Amino acid sequence: MELYDVMRTAFAAREFTDDPVPDEVLTRIFDHARFAPSGGNRQGGHVIVVRDQATKDAISEMTVAGARRYTAQVRAGENPWNTWVPTAVSDETIAATRIPSYMLETVRRAPVVIVVAVDLRVVASVDQYLPRVGLVTGGSIYPLAWNIILAAHNEGYGGTLTTMPIAEEPRLQEVLGLPPHIAVAAIIPMGRPVKRLTKLRRKPVTEFVHRDRFDGEPW
Repeated sequence: MELYDVMRTAFAAREFTDDPVPDEVLTRIFDHARFAPSGGNRQGGHVIVVRDQATKDAISEMTVAGARRYTAQVRAGENPWNTWVPTAVSDETIAATRIPSYMLETVRRAPVVIVVAVDLRVVASVDQYLPRVGLVTGGSIYPLAWNIILAAHNEGYGGTLTTMPIAEEPRLQEVLGLPPHIAVAAIIPMGRPVKRLTKLRRKPVTEFVHRDRFDGEPW
């Protein structure tokens, strides 16, 4: 596929056939994805390929707490897990919320699950002292995660970048054998999509690109 075609058609695949993702395909994916940039070219990314069903089941179970909160806030008309606008949804409501099955089954049923993690000892979190949630660290790992998804799409496979189990990161680190300084950035269930989307809905450029300032003229 041409680069722009891959960029415009790489969708969030959550339903997969039973076809396996062969090791040789994953090797090509990782071999190309590794050229993603990272801060200072320190290349602190680590990838764990999970095929073991018990491990996938455990990761899926770690989705429950985060998914309950996410679902309850969406139903209340909020932007879930927002760090700027406090939630009005009570803990009791969250605890009683039923979770859509796909939020648990995607990881459980995927032929392979790719865990993308980063070594916090080698990244520059230059926004760590600002009075908001940190974002800059992600710049050293999410290009790698997205390259993996783009490469998988180019190979005829697909996946989606999920983060819900990371709310339970200490448990996740234990299951995956990660030391404390290795943070999980993304969990990518991957396989051959049941259905391939060819047209994605996104905002036009004029709605999110501005000239010179945030309140400047639209592009």
